[in-house]
Amino acid sequence: MGRRRAFAREFKLEAVRLIRDRGVTAAQAARDLGVHENVLRKWVRDFEAEPNQAFPGQGQMRPEQLEIEWLRGEVTKLKAERDIPKKAAAYFAKDQI
Repeated sequence: MGRRRAFAREFKLEAVRLIRDRGVTAAQAARDLGVHENVLRKWVRDFEAEPNQAFPGQGQMRPEQLEIEWLRGEVTKLKAERDIPKKAAAYFAKDQI
């Protein structure tokens, strides 16, 4: 099974500029660049939604995604802190029976 191809941010930006600024159709650009047409259309949509945040790269997340990950970690930590007294009470109650 083949490995998924990775494209540099600059390549994606140039592909989007080719379609948006130069008026090349997505189908023609896809043939010229050797990329599936649907991939190019997704790149254009991503760029139009957030031009400054489009194509963050591997291992880099958008600020919103970073905040979500941080909040998930906080939830996990707070749940653990909440459960410690419950577990301790159950442990000590077991000894009294």
